[in-house]
Amino acid sequence: TIITPEKKLPPDITVEDSVKSTKRKRTKRKSIEPGSLVPPKEWENIYSLVVELRNDKSAPVDHDGAEMLASKGSGGVVYRFQTMVALMLSSQTKDAVVGETIRALQKHGLDVENIRKTPDDVLNQLIFKCGFRNNKTKFIKEAAERICSEYGGDIPQTAEELMKLNGIGPKMAYIIESICLGRTTGIGVDTHMHRIFNELGWVKSKTPEQTRVQLEGWLPKEKWGEVNYLWVGMGQEVQQQKGKVLDKALSCSRPSEAVRLLTRLNVDCQKEALKHGLTDKYRRVVDKK
Repeated sequence: TIITPEKKLPPDITVEDSVKSTKRKRTKRKSIEPGSLVPPKEWENIYSLVVELRNDKSAPVDHDGAEMLASKGSGGVVYRFQTMVALMLSSQTKDAVVGETIRALQKHGLDVENIRKTPDDVLNQLIFKCGFRNNKTKFIKEAAERICSEYGGDIPQTAEELMKLNGIGPKMAYIIESICLGRTTGIGVDTHMHRIFNELGWVKSKTPEQTRVQLEGWLPKEKWGEVNYLWVGMGQEVQQQKGKVLDKALSCSRPSEAVRLLTRLNVDCQKEALKHGLTDKYRRVVDKK
């Protein structure tokens, strides 16, 4: 079997930032120490509202996110490796596709030794639906080899070490560290979070990495471990499940605030209410303002 051609990435671009196909100038930025920035006004009110809206755990990330896909019954080493692979596959790929792919890999045998022995073309076919599959095949195989030869068969035990593996940048490394290793030394920021936090005015950034640095500058550390899961799900619902998230907003304890939040996140609430049969419910909330 021949691995099919696909778009190639420049050598200095990882899977995690592969959407950017042009080389970027690397300029040295002034570092921001955690806790050194003044938090945005009323951020806690919005944050707690999102906690309520996400309480039903019905976003794609809630059933096809890396933490949910990895097999907990196969032991810690396998669980950690499967979580890492799921995150490596997630770049530029919808959670539903990642879920389908991980389940296929689990049937094949998703542990480090088996993946190490799996021919490249077989692995490539197993992850065929994932974006940038050729690069991911290469990076996963390299990771399996290095885990066996350099890390005693288990994934690297710090975010810094994880980032030494090709295809793993800060976002993935901090999420893996939080899920698998029980500590959080940084925030994993994806495109949903980057977009939303700029729309809310909580950061002013051009890249997810800049968003991470600014967010760590003011968000309390006790929330670093949950913020990705919470806000990725919110971003998915706002983009992919508008009717459902509007219904939840209209039914929550602070419906007027929730509608204003969705509007700030570029949801046309009136249009979605009409589309999903929520007009009467929507009007009752709006008329109370």
